[in-house]
Amino acid sequence: MDLQLLFVTAAVSFILAVLAGPLCIPLLQKLKLGQQVRGEGPQGHLKKAGTPTMGGVVILLAFTLAFVKFSVVNTEFYVILVVTLGFGLVGFLDDWIKILKRRSLGLTSLQKLLGQLLFSAVACWLLIDSGHSTALSIPGTSFSFDWGAWFYYPFIVLMLLAISNAVNFTDGVDGLLSAVSVPAFGAYALIAVQATQFPSALAASAMAGAALGFLVYNANPAKVFMGDTGSLGIGGAIGMIAILTKHEFLFLIIGGVFVIEMLSVVLQVISFKTRGKRIFKMSPIHHHYELSGWSEWRIVGIFFAVSLILAAIGLYLDKGL
Repeated sequence: MDLQLLFVTAAVSFILAVLAGPLCIPLLQKLKLGQQVRGEGPQGHLKKAGTPTMGGVVILLAFTLAFVKFSVVNTEFYVILVVTLGFGLVGFLDDWIKILKRRSLGLTSLQKLLGQLLFSAVACWLLIDSGHSTALSIPGTSFSFDWGAWFYYPFIVLMLLAISNAVNFTDGVDGLLSAVSVPAFGAYALIAVQATQFPSALAASAMAGAALGFLVYNANPAKVFMGDTGSLGIGGAIGMIAILTKHEFLFLIIGGVFVIEMLSVVLQVISFKTRGKRIFKMSPIHHHYELSGWSEWRIVGIFFAVSLILAAIGLYLDKGL
């Protein structure tokens, strides 16, 4: 597979997302599927209440059509679709309940967890059936180890849950998640080509194109939000691609922005529970910078630059580019 097909897949996905926007946004408005803003969030976000949400359907639609069009059909193909669309469905239900009940909380944490576990379990079953390697390697080294299926599969389930939630935390400023996910998917697309994991390469390209196309409507001031439909779908996709390409630990570098966002929440909670003090003005960390006076454009621009640098470092550690 040559790089031209990756660009074609990304371009088709991008165009589909751009074309779907003017069709989906008015429909979401007509259905009154408006964002419910958390009262404890930044006060500047209150003006965003009512902006159409669930725009993640645009991303998932563009991704799926482009991916199905260009990818070969094998176990890898089905695993990616199960996790991406499955996690997206969990997010869709979460968004729908928020709107239906007119509140900022949708599914309970347990319900969301059970949904993610269900689709993760299906993915594990498909991987086991296909003889997927259970070895784990350390980025930038030749060292690898294999602790067997009893350790590996619970590990990747936890990995999928952690990544999808880390990605979900990143979705809090107009255009932020869409922007920072593009370099990460681009890096994994190139890694997947080298690993001859062609469905993963095309999936990463398709998701990068869809996210970039959605950014046309999601950039500040956002005309539509992706909601958990989009963020959980994106998280599921990048987590599964990292697993399929056998670059599980490299996600800590390539997906470093997501990792930092997650850590900022964890550290904030631990600090407040143990010391009664907050480390950040608000978590996730992008809200800290927002309350420090940074514009949303500045946050997105700097976080995108960081994501781009981390993607380049990840490719360097992969020793292939």
